[in-house]
Amino acid sequence: MSGGIAYVYDPENKFVNGLCNTETIEFEEISEEVAAELKAIIEKHVLYTDSERGAELLANWDRSLNNFVKVMPTEYKKALIRLETEEPMFEELIKA
Repeated sequence: MSGGIAYVYDPENKFVNGLCNTETIEFEEISEEVAAELKAIIEKHVLYTDSERGAELLANWDRSLNNFVKVMPTEYKKALIRLETEEPMFEELIKA
C-alpha cells in the first residue's frame, strides 16, 4: 500500500495472519459509521456491475462485515493526526 485506508475481505484470516507486512500497517476496528460507508460502496458496486459476490456480501451483511479488516498504514495515520492538529491553526491564519 502506498497510502490510504483499505478494507480487505478476509473470511479465512489469511491476510491478517501472514499475507501482509505488519511493520507498516495497523488493523483497526470498523466503526458503525465506516461500516455504513463500506456497505454503501458495495451497494453502488452491485448496482453498477451486477456483482454476484457483492450481492452475497450484502445479503448476509452482518456476517460479511465481521470478515472485513480495516487496514491503516502507520505513516498515513500519522499524517491524518497531523492534519487534525494543524487544521485549526491554518484556519486562524486565514481569518487574520
